[in-house]
Amino acid sequence: MKVQANGLQIEVEDSASAVADPAHRQRPVVLLIMGLGGQLVDWPDAWVQALLATGYRVVRFDNRDIGLSTALDHLGNPKVTWTMVKLQLGLHPQPPYPLSDMAADAIGVLDALGIQRAHVVGLSMGGMIAQRVAVAAPERVLSLTSIMSSSGAKGLPGPLPHVLKVMMTRPAGQDEDAVVQQFQNFLQAVASPAFPTPVEELRAQLRLAYRRSYRPLGTKRQMLAVVTDSGRAALLSRIRCPTLVLHGRADPLVPFANAEDTARRIPGATLTGIDGMGHDLPAQGVQLLLQALIPHLQAAQLRTATGA
Repeated sequence: MKVQANGLQIEVEDSASAVADPAHRQRPVVLLIMGLGGQLVDWPDAWVQALLATGYRVVRFDNRDIGLSTALDHLGNPKVTWTMVKLQLGLHPQPPYPLSDMAADAIGVLDALGIQRAHVVGLSMGGMIAQRVAVAAPERVLSLTSIMSSSGAKGLPGPLPHVLKVMMTRPAGQDEDAVVQQFQNFLQAVASPAFPTPVEELRAQLRLAYRRSYRPLGTKRQMLAVVTDSGRAALLSRIRCPTLVLHGRADPLVPFANAEDTARRIPGATLTGIDGMGHDLPAQGVQLLLQALIPHLQAAQLRTATGA
C-alpha cells in the first residue's frame, strides 16, 4: 500500500494490514529501513517472520526514488564521478536530496500509520538513515539498530579495490539478464565468505527485485545523498536510546572499522561483530544477526515498560 509521507508517495508493507486480529496493531513496532538501491522485498522472509513470531508489528517500505515509491527523475541524472572529485578537493557539492530528507520520509511513514514510537532498524544506507531518525526525532525511537553501516566520519576505510572495480562496471545492457548478472557480480564481490548463498537462490532473488522495479538513476541519487552526508558523525553523541551496532567482520564494502567508529560515537552503544560475514544477508548470517537483534529489542522494550 502507499502512504503520503513527507510530500511523497511511499510504498509500505505493514504487517498489521495483513492480520485480522486488531491486537496486532498494538504490538511494538519495528521499522525496517533498507539500504542503497534496495527495496522492501530485499528484507529476507526469515527476518520478517522471526520478528513477527517474537511479537512485533513489522513495517518496511521502499525508500524514495526506489521500488514502488515516488520516483524523483525530475532531479536528473547525477554526475557521481564529478561529485566524488569535488569531495576530494574539499568542496561541498549539493546532492539531489540529502539523507536527512530520507530520514524525514521514514518519520513520515510512522506519522501516516499513526505510530508514535518504533524500534528503528536500518541496513547499510538504511543504518545511516536510522541514525538520522534517532537524532532528528528521539521521542519517536524506542531503540536504534545500525547494521553494516557507518557514521560517515572522515578517514574511515571504504570499499576494497575489487569491490570498487565491480561498482564502477555498468551492466552489459538494460534487459533482465544483463542487469541480474551485474547485480550478481556485485553481491558475490561483497558476499559473506563463511556463508555463501547458492547462485540459483541469489539469481531468483535478483529477478524478483528487477521485475518489481529497476531504477538505476534513483540508486545514483541515493548514492549522492550518502557520500555528501558529512555532518552526521558529529551528531551521533546526541543519541540516547538503546543502540545496537551489528556488522560483519569480513565486510569488504563497509569495513568493520566503520562499525567500531559508529559504536564509539553513540553513548552506551553495543557493538556485535559477526565473524565471516560480509555485506549481504545470507540465511546463516541472518540467524546470527537475529540472535543479537531480538534480545536488544526486548531489552529496550522492557526498559520502556519499566520507565528505566
